[in-house]
Amino acid sequence: MQKILIIEDDPSIAELMRDYLEVAGYATDICLTGIKGLEAIRSSAYDLVLLDLMLPGIDGFDILRQTRSQTDAPILIVSARHEDIDKIKGLGLGADDYITKPFSPGELTARVKAHLAKVERLKSLYAAPEPRQIKVRGLEVQPDARRVFLNGKEIALAQKEFELLLYFVRHPNRVFSKDELLSSIWGVDAVSDSATVTVHIARIREKIESDPADMQYIETVWGTGYRFRA
Repeated sequence: MQKILIIEDDPSIAELMRDYLEVAGYATDICLTGIKGLEAIRSSAYDLVLLDLMLPGIDGFDILRQTRSQTDAPILIVSARHEDIDKIKGLGLGADDYITKPFSPGELTARVKAHLAKVERLKSLYAAPEPRQIKVRGLEVQPDARRVFLNGKEIALAQKEFELLLYFVRHPNRVFSKDELLSSIWGVDAVSDSATVTVHIARIREKIESDPADMQYIETVWGTGYRFRA
C-alpha cells in the first residue's frame, strides 16, 4: 500500500485529507507542525507528501529547502496562499504541484493519483535499457545515472528539472506546448497551473544557458511552446 504524509497544522483539514485518501486506498500519516513533518520525511519512506506552507516551527518553504534533495517522492503544496509569487517560489524550490485552499477533496485525490501514477510510469521507463549518455553539443545527459554535464562540468538539477530536460533531449527539435509538457512530466491534465512548466524551464535555462538573449538549447516558440535544439 502506498504511503502518504500529510503536513498540515489544521487538524480538521488534515483529517479530511486522510479520510478521502484512505477511502482511495492509501495509508496516511499526519504531522501538525513543520518540525514533526521534517522529522517524518527524514526518518520514513513516503510515496508522496502533502505540504502546507503556513506551519508552526518550520514553514513549508523551509521544509522544501531542507528535504527536496533527500527524497524523490512527489511533494504537493496545499496552501491558502493564492499569490503567484508563492506558487513560483514553491515550484522553484522543487514542489511538484500547487493546490490552493479551499480545495475539492475529489480533485486532491485525483492529483495524488496522477502524481503517483507518473512515478510508476517513470520507474518502468528507467527499467528499460537506456543509452549511457545523450550528447548535444556541450551538454551531456546520463539517463541511468541521472546526471547532467555542461562542457565537462556537472550541473545539479532537481528531480523534475532533470525529467523535463531528459524529455526534451529524447525528443529533439519537436515543439511542445505547456499543456503537453505538464501532462507528460507531471501526469496532470491541462487545467492545472501551467506556471509549473514556466518555472522549471526558467530554472533549467539558468543552469545550462550562457546567454539569456540567445538560447542554445531550450527555445521559446512564441504562441506555441518550447523546443529543444539538437
